[in-house]
Amino acid sequence: MEANGVSIWPRMEPFLLGALQVAPSSKLSLHYLRKMAIYVRTRDGCFPILSWPMWRHIACGKLQLLEDLAWLYFETFDLLIGHTPEERLEWAECLSQCSTKSELDQQRNKLSVDTLQFLLFLYIQQLNRVSLRTSLIGEEWPSHRTRSPSPSDRESKTSYQNKNWDDQAHLSFVQSHLAEILELLVEPGQLSQSGQALRDCQISLDAVRSLGLLLEGSVCQGKAVQPIHRLLTKGPLQTQAGYSSLTHSFPLHNLLSCLQRSLTLNPFGITACLHSGKKLAWAQQVEGAMKRAKIARNTHMAPPGSKLVLMSQVLKQTLAKTSDKLTGGNIKIHRCADAFIYLLSPLRSVSVDKCRDSTVVLGPVETSVHIHSCQNVRVVCVAGRIVIGTSSRCIIHALTPTRPLLLPGNTDITLGPFHTFYPSLEDHMASVGLAVVPNPWDQPLLLLTEGLASHSLNTLSSPDPSCYRLLPPSEFHTLVVPFQMEGDTCEVPGGLPPSYQAALDEKKRRIQNWQKTVMEARLSKEQKQQFQELVEMKFHEWLLETGHRQELDSLIPPTIASVKDSDGAAADTNQVNDPKHMRTEQAVGQSSMAC
Repeated sequence: MEANGVSIWPRMEPFLLGALQVAPSSKLSLHYLRKMAIYVRTRDGCFPILSWPMWRHIACGKLQLLEDLAWLYFETFDLLIGHTPEERLEWAECLSQCSTKSELDQQRNKLSVDTLQFLLFLYIQQLNRVSLRTSLIGEEWPSHRTRSPSPSDRESKTSYQNKNWDDQAHLSFVQSHLAEILELLVEPGQLSQSGQALRDCQISLDAVRSLGLLLEGSVCQGKAVQPIHRLLTKGPLQTQAGYSSLTHSFPLHNLLSCLQRSLTLNPFGITACLHSGKKLAWAQQVEGAMKRAKIARNTHMAPPGSKLVLMSQVLKQTLAKTSDKLTGGNIKIHRCADAFIYLLSPLRSVSVDKCRDSTVVLGPVETSVHIHSCQNVRVVCVAGRIVIGTSSRCIIHALTPTRPLLLPGNTDITLGPFHTFYPSLEDHMASVGLAVVPNPWDQPLLLLTEGLASHSLNTLSSPDPSCYRLLPPSEFHTLVVPFQMEGDTCEVPGGLPPSYQAALDEKKRRIQNWQKTVMEARLSKEQKQQFQELVEMKFHEWLLETGHRQELDSLIPPTIASVKDSDGAAADTNQVNDPKHMRTEQAVGQSSMAC
């Protein structure tokens, strides 16, 4: 805490959910954003609200970005800012009625964003810019001169993984770029010809309100979190920041100095969560397999938007959880292997990072599911957006209102339709504003290293034509969530695409024909016994070969009793492998997780 008792820190979500994990286009550099800041303040229809048509004009006409990329930034910002579930469902209904591109454009033209906040959002895309200067001192690129990291350094590196989750990187970014950030908020009349702010210029209170996208704080430890403009217009910071109640503005120099003195690490970030977060109990866990696992949460004390649940090094284990402690949380699943993880609550965001040979089944995710540096991982989710980067041999079964985003470095990614349900799924979807349509799960957007986007693999801009495929219907099976829960959902929301439903119907007919053939064979009692033993032997061989044996075994807890959270409250997930909740078409020749 600072001497004046006031602390200000970078908000987590703009960096976690807003900054795309790829080097930004050069057209989003400070040079171009300064020009854009002047342009939007001097053109009708651009300030203080920026509409989609005007942003498209600026992005495509002035910055020479592709329209798909321009929309990606606009849509990502819209996902980040607060909308009620009812508003999101109403928007989804409007989009679902658009049958042509012209109708879609007309609907998109109704969208607008806060101009200054959108400028700041575009600026923080620099978070993942590769700096040649930093590279030379060994912080981003490997160097034989770089000292060997200490154990604490290594632990920090493995904990944070990437800058989007690294609250120390967020603080460093804001501290290093605060002057440039404030310059974007200055009115054009107070700028030099080069677009730089004059020393004696002022920043209006309305502009500082926009700064609340990136910063927040509190008067002292344990007090309520407040927007940045309230902290700067009252109490000890009002004088330091030079706020004038007559002009409703701040001198730029005073404001910059005040913020720099007050900036500190986010008390609700990943660092604090690792050091002081509570452990999270799970409905399914075997103690012997959990010794290496690190699971922590700050959901007991963090405000909305800062709730974290961190899971690391879950190995050869099935974990299942549905709880209010997960609801609205940002979940990080890190370095898990040979694991089966079910998080069946409405979530804010999910990051699956450096995991392998695992299956992750999620409740509805309001914003984004990001799969990063994973191998042979299956993710099943309903989410506002799916993002996949530097991963291989992963299968994603998704229901999403936006096109899946494929970042550079992917190989052998398979996209399939959402293919499961659990009883409270539709209620959870409604609570975060996710509908069954539109659902462009099969129309991915490729974002390349040079910042260009393409939806077609048959273009010169696509570096690797084998980076993804759509799951063939012949390889499709549904997935059963093997837990008993309360709720009314009894089928996959929205149903399956016709070709996949036809493939399932054909498989069911084969099973029925096989059962009919067995019945008509009129085997003797001894022959039936021999036949049953042969089928069971082949089935167990298949379970071992596919790895489903481990999955089924891990679903059987040491004792099936009332499962308690760490604070003594009964968990919402109850008995496992309830036969009432299993589909009959998977009873023969498939495990409950065969998909």
